[in-house]
Amino acid sequence: MNNWLGLDFLVAPLDHTQIHLHGQHDGWLVALAYLVAVSACYVTLVFAERIGQTRTLARRRAWSLMGALSFGFGVWGMHFIAMLAFTVPTRVHYDLFITIASLLIVVLAGLMAMPALSQPDLTLGQRLKAGTVLSVGIVLMHYTGMAAVHTEAVVLYRPLPFLLSIGIAVGASFAALQLIQIFRRHYTGIYRWLRMATALVMGLAIAAMHFTGMWSMVLIAPAQTESTLQGASNSWQLGVGIAIIALLLGVGGLGAAWADRQLQRKENDLERVNSLVGQLDEARASLQQAAHYDPLTDLHNRRAFNQAFAEILERHAQQGRNLGVMFLDIDHFKRINDSLGHDAGDQLLVAMAKIIRDAVREGDLVARFGGDEFCILASLAGPEEARQLAQRILERLRNPVTIGNRTLVMTTSIGISLYPRDGGCCEELLKSADLALYLSKGNGRNTYSFFDETLREKISLQLELEAELREALVEERGLQLYYQPILDVASGQLDKAEALIRWDHPRLGMLAPNCFLGVAEANGFIEDLDAWVLRRACQDLAELTAAGLTELRLAVNCSALSLSNDALPGQIAWRLDDHRLSPRRLELEVTENALVKNVQPTAELLQRIRDLGVTVSIDDFGTGYSSLAYLKRLPIDTVKIDRSFVTGLAEGNADHQIVQAIIGMARPLKLKVTAEGVEHLEQLRLLCALGCDFIQGYHISRPVPLAQVPEVIARYASGVCPLQAQAEADADALALAKALG
Repeated sequence: MNNWLGLDFLVAPLDHTQIHLHGQHDGWLVALAYLVAVSACYVTLVFAERIGQTRTLARRRAWSLMGALSFGFGVWGMHFIAMLAFTVPTRVHYDLFITIASLLIVVLAGLMAMPALSQPDLTLGQRLKAGTVLSVGIVLMHYTGMAAVHTEAVVLYRPLPFLLSIGIAVGASFAALQLIQIFRRHYTGIYRWLRMATALVMGLAIAAMHFTGMWSMVLIAPAQTESTLQGASNSWQLGVGIAIIALLLGVGGLGAAWADRQLQRKENDLERVNSLVGQLDEARASLQQAAHYDPLTDLHNRRAFNQAFAEILERHAQQGRNLGVMFLDIDHFKRINDSLGHDAGDQLLVAMAKIIRDAVREGDLVARFGGDEFCILASLAGPEEARQLAQRILERLRNPVTIGNRTLVMTTSIGISLYPRDGGCCEELLKSADLALYLSKGNGRNTYSFFDETLREKISLQLELEAELREALVEERGLQLYYQPILDVASGQLDKAEALIRWDHPRLGMLAPNCFLGVAEANGFIEDLDAWVLRRACQDLAELTAAGLTELRLAVNCSALSLSNDALPGQIAWRLDDHRLSPRRLELEVTENALVKNVQPTAELLQRIRDLGVTVSIDDFGTGYSSLAYLKRLPIDTVKIDRSFVTGLAEGNADHQIVQAIIGMARPLKLKVTAEGVEHLEQLRLLCALGCDFIQGYHISRPVPLAQVPEVIARYASGVCPLQAQAEADADALALAKALG
């Protein structure tokens, strides 16, 4: 024998004076012990699952504690039942104090090891520590429990089975910790079945450790000892009792785990519901924000403005207070988008919105209606207070604004309507403010205007004209072309005429172009009107040719919008071919302002038209800002001096020098010069003296219908020009005419 750590080990063979007592195990109690071990392991794995599913640290620790108690009592219960199953041929009893001590040892070991499971992930050091504590506890519990066996025989231990039992305890402990870490993360599907299989294997490992330890135990008695197999008389009662307690604890633990799982599910469901409710609230708030606020400027949008407007108007009506409605539009905002891009435009709108918001008073409502259009609702004492507010907004908006690395100075136009003077409902007030804004733009922008009834009548008339003009254009009803002959000073013949559109309105009578062309331009069908004029002019020119006027040329006006149409040269060629007309008999008149808006594309388009053989004339020459700079770059044949310079020509003022300069400039460029608006003989004399090529005006002829064109031209068939006819009654004029040849 050899004593080690209080244990006696068998290191030499037995002599003839010693008897090795061989014991037996009750198979049913062994099976019951294994069942208790499996149930303890399974319950421990279930508790580990709860630890993985529980979010709070306190609850994780509680489940760790319950797992430690369940595991400790289950392993001890398995050990004690297995000890009760062991019978030997000698009297055996158990020391109660040592038996309870063995239980306390394993429970304490579990309490020390299991809290590590409350950590989401165990480090290697934590696993080593927990596994060591747990395996030491199991080994101490087992051999302390075996030390509780009191018998007449001597208890010895064989070293190798003893060490093997310790190895099994250590391996089972570390394997249990690893498996618990796995199953606490996976608790659905196949892992539930794996958990049961794992419990069976762990129970087997714990039972194997116990019976390996029992195998290492040797009972030695003197040779004269009676060989009577004896055991504890109450083994079955104690074993079954302990098993029932262990199993009840396991069932109770499983019930608690199930209840906690259901509670956890309800809590999770409640959290999901609360989360969904929160998300719905956020979505509702986002929708509310999107539905009532402009995403760019964070101002009220049109929808929110209309809702608030109705409430504010009703409140002011009840209180008898005045209310001002202001429409604001940023002047020439499109230029910013076209030149700097839409991102810069958005930044400018944000800056402008902030300036407007800071300029108004607390309680005033500011909204963005879209684009560069804003609207303000302000409680006012009267028109003077509205005027002061408008002036303050205009002044602040004129301050420089920095966008990127550029400093911009923008202006705005404001239209103002007042309640109850300009309307009694929201729609009327908004419409009145919009009409006043239209007036501000017409007055040069960068100003404010109040609504008045004459403006409503004017706009109403324009709306009526728009609808009626569209109808007249589609049905070709009421639209006519008049022709104003143009005198060729050199030949004294009327060999050219300008086509001028007229509208025979059913209610207003014959309307000049200035009454309705602006309506067509503002409403986007000026191109259709130009196309109609071109088609009708070519048709009329074909009729005049058939009437014998084979050399007559027609001048047709072209709007700026038509001039940007790349298909215009093709349309002109088609009309000429359709009526078998020579291109040289058509002249296209374009305004100076239309030419200089986009010089390069315009010059290319005009060159294509000239390549057809059609001549090009600049109308209203001298009224623009850059005509002299761009004149040499444009493919043109004629410049037409605007009538504003001809009107005061006879008075010898600056107009005389301007006309003289234009003619002098045209000569080196080999351009013809036409003067329009000639109404008096003195104007005719001076223009002839200055070297003007063509004369157009009432002094030559008023615009006449197509049927009268041959008659007017026939008056000049003798080759005597009006200047020569006048010279017969005026000797000075005759001398001047002869001098001019």
